[in-house]
Amino acid sequence: MNPVTAWHEEHAYFGRLLNVLQEEVDSLYAGQSPNYELVLDIVAYLRDYSDQVHHPREDEAFRRLARRSPELRPTIARLQQEHRVIAQSGDRLRQLVEEAAADAVVPRADIEAAAATYIVYYRGHIATEEQEILPAAARELTEEDWTIARNAAPSRGNPLVGEGADERFRHLRRRIAAEAGYAPRTLQASPSAWRALTWRPDGT
Repeated sequence: MNPVTAWHEEHAYFGRLLNVLQEEVDSLYAGQSPNYELVLDIVAYLRDYSDQVHHPREDEAFRRLARRSPELRPTIARLQQEHRVIAQSGDRLRQLVEEAAADAVVPRADIEAAAATYIVYYRGHIATEEQEILPAAARELTEEDWTIARNAAPSRGNPLVGEGADERFRHLRRRIAAEAGYAPRTLQASPSAWRALTWRPDGT
């Protein structure tokens, strides 16, 4: 698969997870109890897989793109900073939700604020990459660039799908599958779509 297409599909998948997270936060705002286990699974997946695999590969692609497109350097610098902000805000949200799930007294407003920061930053970050970075990367980066970007992070299976699936995400997989009928065709639970969730520039 084309690496830019795979990058885009990962973004779309992360967006769906953020939508589910938003639904759970909305229930908290409405005075109901969210599914804390589901929230923790979403944050754990985005924090661990996205931040440890997807973002390091992006950072390497960014560095190589900055050399070829100097006009994008301010945008790229901001996106790299946002990777750190997203990671820190994800840690903060996970900490608060873990405490709430353990029946600690955690003000709902604190969880709402942490979730809002995380979701807004993440969505804005993805939107900037989609609008400004992916088109330039498609034009400027070479096959060698994509290979080096891929090797910037450990080769590991996606913990939500395929052979690398983690048992802890079983409920999250069911939630995503239940909503698949509302997703674009490229994000339906087909083997090709699931394979695309692991960024493989060599097409394997």
